[in-house]
Amino acid sequence: MPQADDPHTARVGDTLPPFVRKTGFHNWNRYAAVNYEFVPIHMDDDAGRAAGYPSAFGMGNLQWAYLHNLLRGWLGDTGRITRLSVQFRAANVKGQTVAARGEVTAVRDEPEGRVLELKVWTEADHGQTLAPGRASVLIDPRP
Repeated sequence: MPQADDPHTARVGDTLPPFVRKTGFHNWNRYAAVNYEFVPIHMDDDAGRAAGYPSAFGMGNLQWAYLHNLLRGWLGDTGRITRLSVQFRAANVKGQTVAARGEVTAVRDEPEGRVLELKVWTEADHGQTLAPGRASVLIDPRP
């Protein structure tokens, strides 16, 4: 599928440039410090294993933040995120590379600007979808 480098010219089926992070304690610790979320399952492998995972695992809301980074990085100053929803389906375990991705599913022109509907998701390096979601963005009209 073609990559949508410019939100103004995006078409249905275009994909967004991915937002990618190799994750682990360093990411989770910074996120926990900002959100005061020092929970053992996110910091300690034994606690993660006790919860049924192979290691400690990342915060679901950090994947939410990755999706925001995907959209914000793509939009730049040309638009705004008007809606984002996500469902957490699988954990981001230590050492995974997580990619936030998006695909344009609908385009319509409104009086306030161009509205794009998108399918968004995070996925692990082996392709497993971790958190599928939907987003809407409003592209400001060009001057």
